[in-house]
Amino acid sequence: MVTIMKTPNQNPCGDFKIETLVQLARCSKLDRIILAGSRAPHRMFELHRRGFIRVATTATCGLPRGQYDVGLVEWQLLSIKALATTLDWLVHFLSPAGVLVVALDTPECQDRGKLRPMLARLGFRIEAGTRCEHRIAIYARRLDVAHKALAA
Repeated sequence: MVTIMKTPNQNPCGDFKIETLVQLARCSKLDRIILAGSRAPHRMFELHRRGFIRVATTATCGLPRGQYDVGLVEWQLLSIKALATTLDWLVHFLSPAGVLVVALDTPECQDRGKLRPMLARLGFRIEAGTRCEHRIAIYARRLDVAHKALAA
């Protein structure tokens, strides 16, 4: 007799679906994507199954040379200070036109408020986002690229 195990259905908002993060980042299958966070290896395989082949995690990315178009960061249960350290390091992997999507899983509202100034300090501006219960995901673009686009 074969028993089929179903994975328990988590809270519908238990984590952001990869489709949501890809849509928020406006990714194409040709974009180079770097993933950070505890779910990065799992997300890399999800993206590969969906046809995104130019994907790496922070563990497999090599040296920072501004070679990635998109940075996807899923942050769960860790301090906002640790997120700041990760972002400080990660932005060097992004191209000048590179974008960041940060999915933050934190019930502490005061920590959410620190995200905008943290990204501004790194030269990014939040342009879009989505929210689900105590989780948020934001899309941020470099400030100098946004100014160049307005001038054109």
